[in-house]
Amino acid sequence: MKKINLYNLGLSELEAFIAHLGKERYRARQIMKWLYQKGAVSFMEMTDLSQEFRKEMAEIAYLEGITLVKVKTSQDGTKKYLFRLSDGLSVESVLIPGRNHHTACLSTQVGCRMGCVFCLTGKGGLKRNLLPGEIVGQLLYLKLRQPEGREVKNVVFMGMGEPLDNYENTLKAVEIITSPYGFNFSQRKVTLSTCGLVPMIERLGRDISINLAISLNAADNRTRSFLMPINNTYPLEDLLSTCRKYPMPGRRMLTFEYILVAGINDSVADAQNLIKLLQGIRCKLNLIAFNPIPGCPFKPPKEADIRAFQQVLIKHHLTAIVRASKGSDIMAACGQLSAQNEEENLC
Repeated sequence: MKKINLYNLGLSELEAFIAHLGKERYRARQIMKWLYQKGAVSFMEMTDLSQEFRKEMAEIAYLEGITLVKVKTSQDGTKKYLFRLSDGLSVESVLIPGRNHHTACLSTQVGCRMGCVFCLTGKGGLKRNLLPGEIVGQLLYLKLRQPEGREVKNVVFMGMGEPLDNYENTLKAVEIITSPYGFNFSQRKVTLSTCGLVPMIERLGRDISINLAISLNAADNRTRSFLMPINNTYPLEDLLSTCRKYPMPGRRMLTFEYILVAGINDSVADAQNLIKLLQGIRCKLNLIAFNPIPGCPFKPPKEADIRAFQQVLIKHHLTAIVRASKGSDIMAACGQLSAQNEEENLC
């Protein structure tokens, strides 16, 4: 029998695995608590399992996480982590300080194939999807092996990659993160950001109830297709139709992320078109000034232009928040993650 990495198994899979061994299913819940709440790194640490069972598990399963290679700390307290995977590839995660909590920003792919022109991650294309254990392994390190770990209250899938392009593995990671036997996060504290893969958004709404953020970045198809090639496949009409039907329980709202690029999508006219586009959708807007990346000619707008854009939206009763770009001095801000640069610096 080929050994199985338990970090890649959700609760139902782990229960089935345990039952196949002739053991009680509740043992799976015990094991998950050891992994994600107590941070055990070996079966021998799981002292509420019999010694015989622990030895048996060590023979047929293993616990392979990810390896920390490097940490960079920003002037604003943001930390960027470079993790090495078992095949030698690398990904980055970010720990973002807030007023009363920290947010863990996780990656779901090595690279990205979406090709958004303002994002450094996709410049080298997609290398591979992350496995569930490699996704939750990032949170495992940030939550249990960092002094700020207790303050990590929110999880966002906004790191390297498009989460919905790695749907099955991302969903399994979400299930582990929100399981009472895993990290025990409320689904209201988990947010997934997507560039707009319409069929997968529809599927996500059927499968699980977490927060959804849409990377919008333009109010017309021509501009959005220039910035985000995915718009050629799923244009704004299809995307917004799906957003209008997306289930958001209670008082939760969809989030639209709008990266402001000087001279491209930051005019008052753009803001007015955005108002028309989002009419009838219960949502909020996060306005983010473009973060410069190597080899990209774009520039962030002037502060006055950002505020003028915001005021147009507010006057029409849209919730529009200008998000501060944290970690930009260590290339940890929105659109700046690219483990390749960090790997080159280590060589």
